[in-house]
Amino acid sequence: MSKKKAFALRLDESMMKAIEKWAADEFRSTNGQLEWIIREALRKAGRLPKSNTDELSD
Repeated sequence: MSKKKAFALRLDESMMKAIEKWAADEFRSTNGQLEWIIREALRKAGRLPKSNTDELSD
């Protein structure tokens, strides 16, 4: 698995609550949900490197 890099992310409180609820509904951590959202956006935009698609899939 690739190395993960930590960084701070500032979100509007209502957006964060919505993400937390979505994560709970899908039995993921909030961090896991954010990773999934970003990965899906990258995949749909064709910007996810091919070498990472198998490694990052659920």
